[in-house]
Parts: sequence; C-alpha cells; structure tokens
Amino acid sequence: MKKTVLFAALVAMLSATTAVAPASWGSGSGSGSGPGDRAGESEARTCVARALMFCEDFAGLRPGEAHGRGWTTDAANGTLTIERDATHHSKHLRIRTEGNGRAFLEIRNLTPPGNSFWGRVRLRVDAFPTAPDWAHWTIVEATGEGPGYVRPLGGQYVPGVGENLWGAGSDGGPTGDWTAWHESAPARAGTWQCVEWRMDASDNKISLWIDGEAKPELAVSTHHHGGLDTDFVFPRFDTLKIGWQLYQGSPSPSSYDARMDDIALDGTRLGC
Repeated sequence: MKKTVLFAALVAMLSATTAVAPASWGSGSGSGSGPGDRAGESEARTCVARALMFCEDFAGLRPGEAHGRGWTTDAANGTLTIERDATHHSKHLRIRTEGNGRAFLEIRNLTPPGNSFWGRVRLRVDAFPTAPDWAHWTIVEATGEGPGYVRPLGGQYVPGVGENLWGAGSDGGPTGDWTAWHESAPARAGTWQCVEWRMDASDNKISLWIDGEAKPELAVSTHHHGGLDTDFVFPRFDTLKIGWQLYQGSPSPSSYDARMDDIALDGTRLGC
C-alpha cells in the first residue's frame, strides 16, 4: 500500500514539473498505450491528413536547431530548437530569447485567397514580463505589400491590473502602435493553450478564440481598434511570423521560453 502511494506521488510530481503537450495534440502519439509508442518509433502526424495553406507539427523533424519545410527562422538574441517532450512521444518548437530579443518561425510567399485566412497554434509560455510597466510582446505577426505590422496575437503587461493580457494590435501603419487588450483575456503562464485567429479582409477584422472559446471583446476591425482615429487596413499579406518578441529593454524576467506545436493556416477554421 505504501509503495502504491509513493509511486502515485512521484508521478504527480513529475507531471507538474514537465512541459508536456497533451498526447492528443499534433505530433503526440495518442493514448500512449500501444506497442509502437516508444522513443525512436514513428509519431502520429496531423499535417499529412489534410491539405492546408500551411501546417507544421514538428513530428518529422530532428531534435536540435530548427530547420523546417517551407519555413525559415528569424532571430536576434534568441534561438529556435526542436525538442522532444519527457515521454519522447512528441516534439515541439522551443523558443528562447534573452532580454528584448526575438525568435520567429517565418512563413513566406503566402497568397491567402481574398487576403483572408484562419490560423492556429498551440503554445505554452513559461513566464510573461512583469517589468517594465506596459511591456509589450508579440507571438504572431503578419506583413505584406502595404504599410503596417499586423499582430493578431500578442499582449501587454498592464500595471494597473497586474497581469499580462492578450490582445490584437498593429504598428507601422496609419493607426500607429497599439494593442487592444482586454481584462477578460489574461495570458496564463506555464500552461498549454490553443489559440485560433481569423483575418477577414472584408472589414479588416481580426477575431480570436482561446481553447475553443470565442473572445469577441478582443476583435478589431476597420473602424474599431486601439489606434489613431483613422481606418485600420490590412496590407496584402505574404509573410507570417510565429514566435516571441519583447520590445522593451531590461525586462523582468530577463529571458523567455515558449513552446509551440500544431501550427496551421487555412481558408477555413481549423479548430483545436
């Protein structure tokens, strides 16, 4: 009886301290109960089951420095590596930056029909900034022909609230630099989440879903956004970056770790 209790406690402790995506996600191996679920054997893959605009589940990539199929990397004071989880049953992208560095997986030569598309990423950020006040970070950034960096997924540390809050935003275009965060959408550190976004060019609208739940309060559009009093207009998208960038110097903490899996883009909703 004592051995059973001690074993259960050990399993619980290891589960609480290991960054592992649920086995049903992306490159995970499913239930883990089959005879083929051992390190070094084939992994289940989501990116071979459906033709998408872009898909990467990292299952077929070697651990180590990140090199992809149909994507490149963009980093300064940051690294991107492919890592296995503690069970050796799945792989994910690990992003690490120092200070206000950046590290992105970059997808080029996109031609989304009607300049509109859906995106999805499963992610875990170990810690968000707590200093300086209003520290601003980006996870997804879209650019193309025309002015402006469009950021469907990012956020900001809001000192009056004492939390980091999710929000869509933009910079470099006519509406200026802004992030439309909301107190109902706190960014949770140390836990895996699935985030979906939609870019709808008919009204230059960005919509967000977190773990399958719609967040209409985070939506921005042509006349409803957080910038200067002028229209918010998409550029003609051709490039998307997914990763991490913090813009303020001397932040706290001084380095950042994020893990990502099941990145996909398509003309219809992908779901979690």
